[in-house]
Amino acid sequence: MKAQIKKYLSVTKKEWNGMVVLVILIALVLVAPYVYQLLRKDNTINFKDFDKVAAQLNEIEDQKSYAEGKRLSDKKIIHPVMFPFNPNNLTIQQWQQLGLSERQASVIKRYEAKGGKFYSKEDVKKIYAIAPDDYKRLESYIEIPPTAYASKKVKPGEIIELNGADSAKLTEIRGIGPSFALRIIRYRGRLGGFYHKEQLKEIFGIDSVKYAEIKDQVSVNPAKMNRININTISFDQLRIFPYLGYKQVNAIIQYRMQHGNYASIADMKNIAILDQGILNKIEPYLNF
Repeated sequence: MKAQIKKYLSVTKKEWNGMVVLVILIALVLVAPYVYQLLRKDNTINFKDFDKVAAQLNEIEDQKSYAEGKRLSDKKIIHPVMFPFNPNNLTIQQWQQLGLSERQASVIKRYEAKGGKFYSKEDVKKIYAIAPDDYKRLESYIEIPPTAYASKKVKPGEIIELNGADSAKLTEIRGIGPSFALRIIRYRGRLGGFYHKEQLKEIFGIDSVKYAEIKDQVSVNPAKMNRININTISFDQLRIFPYLGYKQVNAIIQYRMQHGNYASIADMKNIAILDQGILNKIEPYLNF
């Protein structure tokens, strides 16, 4: 009886080799998903590049409205027809009657298309395309209503709160036109609001010079921010948050699934790919 059981349970070399191969195949199938996660390249959303492309598209649209610069004429009429004029919203043809070339007039129209306004004669002089001789000829004919345009911008000492302002209100900031206002609104929406005004420098096109121009005209009320409930937000919702990359979002969601809800920002320190710099940036936006 013992010999029969032993014979029944015995394994030939061929059968043993087959079992080894089968075990290896099962192990490979189980390990494959984890290896794939480690090796695959993340498809990270780069919002700065997105904003850059959006700005370039806006520039292209502006240029299409007035033709490509290389095709514009530098010719000027020999005898300009001078007349009193308000430089705001003057047509290209009217600028040409005043002695400017088509190219010069188009530069002015692009300036206006981006939200630029002339509040004084000196503003006309600042247009790089207007030569000193052109300005000297135009200066005595420039007539700008004293309040018609200045009233649309903030007065000295007036402050605009960034988290509550709509795009129209933002264009009242000196140095901000419709294009910049749209970028501010879009970035504010992805963040959930600003908690300090220096975040404006994270927006494409607002460098240190532009920020210095507008910073004293704006304020931030953090109470108006929309905070993230980190214990209920989904992967797709968190992925649009500009301070986190794909891997970081995935790690936050996976850690929550494995360990339960976060009690505080201290729990998130256990996630290896979230350094202290990232935690400091996202903490004002989180609810637990």
